[in-house]
Amino acid sequence: MGHLDHATFGWLTPALSYVMACIGAALGLRCTVRALATTGRARRNWLITAATAIGTGIWTMHFVAMLGFSVTGTEIRYNVPLTILSLVVAMLVVGGGVFAVGYSRDRGRALVVGGLATGIGVASMHYLGMAAVRLHGEVIFDPVRVGLSVVIAVIAATAALWAALNITSPLAVAVASLVMGGAVSSMHYTGMFAVTVRVDPSSALLPGATAMQFVFPLAVGLGSYLFLTSAFVALSPTAVESAASAAAQRPLEGAAAP
Repeated sequence: MGHLDHATFGWLTPALSYVMACIGAALGLRCTVRALATTGRARRNWLITAATAIGTGIWTMHFVAMLGFSVTGTEIRYNVPLTILSLVVAMLVVGGGVFAVGYSRDRGRALVVGGLATGIGVASMHYLGMAAVRLHGEVIFDPVRVGLSVVIAVIAATAALWAALNITSPLAVAVASLVMGGAVSSMHYTGMFAVTVRVDPSSALLPGATAMQFVFPLAVGLGSYLFLTSAFVALSPTAVESAASAAAQRPLEGAAAP
């Protein structure tokens, strides 16, 4: 069995991946709160942004953490189509959960169904990402730990959707995001500790791209998207602020009328 190192660069990749998960969760929760305060096209757009943010945050968390993953006796490469598919799955499944919460009249049922579907989707993203790993040898999973990671993913997703329904203040959202980031990171490392690798030493060239060739540039790009979108959301007026601005504008328009 090859020796697995989950933190080749020390605490840098675990800490940075946790930060990315928290940013994605915070942005997604704030966008969902904005969505629930609006209707029509605005609600749809806010929910799309929320799903994209949470899905991107989860995916970026996973692959930033994977930058610190190494196995003695073999190099590691990534299948590009499967890696991209894992990102698409993360966004689509999280989107399903977010839209269930945003449009369902029965919030309790939406929370249960959305949390279950989103949690399974998050786990699917993780294991699709692991399926993209190419190395000299065989990757083996402990089914008990895999099952535990799926349970953690479902609980984390349900907690995030509950927070979106019940938490509105920025401070509470920040706290919920820290908890959500911790839950997502826990799910990831539980899944990683389910892995053992039977190394088959070889000098053959592995297919796929290295982490620095593909995963790192994509993670940096998605991380930049999260930061820029966070700034946009922070600067965008809330529904209450927009209503107050419109109310303040009416007397001025009346006074200016001939």
